[in-house]
Amino acid sequence: MTSHTPAQTPVTTTRPTESLSSLVERGDFTAVQDWLAAHRLPEIVDAIDRMDEVAAVAAFRLLDPELAFAVFEDLEPEGQHAILETMRGTEFSAFVDSLDPDDRARMLGELPAKVARRVLEGLSPEERAMTAALLGYPEDSAGRFMTPQVIVLNERQSVGAALARVRARGSEAETVYTLPVVDAERRLTGVVELSELILADDDASVADLVVTDPPRVRATDPAEQAARLMADSNTRDLPVVDAENRLLGLLTWDDADEVIDEADSEDAALQGGASYWDGHYMKVSVLQLARDRGIWLVVLLAVSMGTVMVGAGFEEALERYVQLALFIPLLIGTGGKVGTQAASSCVRAIAIGEVRTSDLLRVSLREAGTGILLGVGLGLLSIVGGLIFAPLNIAVVVGVALVFNSLLGALVGGASPIIARRLRIDPALISAPVVTTAVDVLGLLIYFLVASALLGI
Repeated sequence: MTSHTPAQTPVTTTRPTESLSSLVERGDFTAVQDWLAAHRLPEIVDAIDRMDEVAAVAAFRLLDPELAFAVFEDLEPEGQHAILETMRGTEFSAFVDSLDPDDRARMLGELPAKVARRVLEGLSPEERAMTAALLGYPEDSAGRFMTPQVIVLNERQSVGAALARVRARGSEAETVYTLPVVDAERRLTGVVELSELILADDDASVADLVVTDPPRVRATDPAEQAARLMADSNTRDLPVVDAENRLLGLLTWDDADEVIDEADSEDAALQGGASYWDGHYMKVSVLQLARDRGIWLVVLLAVSMGTVMVGAGFEEALERYVQLALFIPLLIGTGGKVGTQAASSCVRAIAIGEVRTSDLLRVSLREAGTGILLGVGLGLLSIVGGLIFAPLNIAVVVGVALVFNSLLGALVGGASPIIARRLRIDPALISAPVVTTAVDVLGLLIYFLVASALLGI
């Protein structure tokens, strides 16, 4: 996705009191244009995404053409669909032809098949070929997000010749900051930064400036993995190659940022016990919100029934030591938080390639040690605090149980994402319900078993 900062969008400190939606609804299009001129790109995108399709199209039509491309690329798929439906003939062809190939390919993957075919038919042969090539890669792969519009240099070129090529082809490329360097068979040999070329002598060789063996990914590698690699290596643009190391394109920093943002949003939703959906929150129906969250709540309700069964099995212990019931929320809550922390750390480590499925034993041992240390510390604190509400024997039961619950939570939280990856399941999807199930049911069982052993029940 190309970053646009058109000169036609001055930033002002004065914000109109009336929303864009209300201005469109009452037909004050002069005021709409003033509103658009006074706001930044993200504010315009958010305002249009909030509107119904008719109003959104009306507002979009009043945008300056250059700004319209930038706004369109950032809109939600349903907004893009509505706008494309209003275009006809040469206007439609010119608009879709001007979009960046990578943005266009991702858009086509989310549009209805009929509209997608119309978009492809409206492209020039060159743009259609580039778009079709990107569509050939898996949906969440680096190849789908890369831009093929790059300036490629030869390692034998002089700096002067390289700069002349940048000036001649720069307007066609999505980025000129990072310039891939290839050999005669287009195999990637390294990269050179534009700033290095500008500061070098024209007679110098590109080979003298090239950074050899830069970070790179294959086109079929997951886009999130590539984006995380860019963040960790502080890389502005990441070369994308095929199985034989031939250059295919670049993954740019703004597309990588979009990938990470979407991945983090998905992980947050799944770990929070809700299905992930891609769209603007304000346009999602209450029914959809309830459906997406209700699936996991039903699972958690079933799990809660398991805790009821455990409690019923130790009814005699609760009758003799009523204070035991006071600490059940503390034990379950603390064990769950320890597990969630472990799961979050492991999910992230898997995403950025720091942890592999072969590391299951090592991760489990590390998390077991962490869980025991946390459990001992929290257990001692709970004994001191527990004395306020219960006698020493009950407080000791709580403290000991908390050690085992912390160990359980850390083990399950650390191991479940790796096991999920081995089973080819999204680690974020399975970690939250697994941790909740284990800590709620097994943690409560451990608590009563410790109580039975220490209290002689």
